[in-house]
Amino acid sequence: MKLRALAGFMLCAAGLFSAHAQSWAWDDGTVPFVVSPEEVVDRMLRIAEVGAGDYVIDLGSGDGRIVIGAARRGARALGIDIDPTLVAKGRENAAVAGVTDRTEFSSQDLFETDLSKASVITMYLLPEVNLKLRPKLLTLKPGTRLVSHDWNMREWEPDETIELRTPEKPVGLGGKSRIHLWIVPADARGHWVAEVPLHGGAWAFDIGQEFQAIAVRAAVGAGRDLTVRATRLRGVEIKIAITGLVGGKAWNHLFKGTISGDRMTGEVRVSDGEQQRTIPWTATRRK
Repeated sequence: MKLRALAGFMLCAAGLFSAHAQSWAWDDGTVPFVVSPEEVVDRMLRIAEVGAGDYVIDLGSGDGRIVIGAARRGARALGIDIDPTLVAKGRENAAVAGVTDRTEFSSQDLFETDLSKASVITMYLLPEVNLKLRPKLLTLKPGTRLVSHDWNMREWEPDETIELRTPEKPVGLGGKSRIHLWIVPADARGHWVAEVPLHGGAWAFDIGQEFQAIAVRAAVGAGRDLTVRATRLRGVEIKIAITGLVGGKAWNHLFKGTISGDRMTGEVRVSDGEQQRTIPWTATRRK
């Protein structure tokens, strides 16, 4: 009993220490290096759909495994780490993997790094570091994919989250990892006037937005507001499901479009429950 109790105490103490290991930073504010298991690296790159044509920036690149994984998928990748020793290790591992032509490593402050050219950003940082980065990440080009191992960005909810068991994970309790994906949203807020010549003519959309969550009011012609059943904003892609009377008849509508500046273009699928058709539509934001 004593040995079992002692063993239990030691396991609890080790768990508490491990859980605490990710909740602090060094005195200079930098993040301690903790290895992401290879399965987590693979899932992070898969959830972001990394491939040829992508430019990946890994913040806190450590031994370079995410940078190398991205390069193996045909992407170009840059690893950022404050520790020159880890930067050298990343370069060495990239050479062994035969991907030096598609990889770079730099020792610099991640907060001073130019992220504007990235199509994908990966990170395994601390919660407070993610939040400090959040304003900068929100200014990136709409459609940029952001992937974080374990830590979220508080009020900015992920577009997708997956959880997997990782018994080889060196920190935390339970041997689990969460992988979060965000897609930087386009600015959809404002009053939009749409033209759907073959179905009602002039439509109006008033859109409010917080991060990628949107609230939409919709009306056609001089009629009353229609019922907006569901919405989604994912990068530059917008979807709005609407039910209501158009031309004196009840219709279901699914507007799908792409936002580019002050213009939306796409198609709307309309259905009365028996038949459906697809019609092109455009919308312009009125200042």
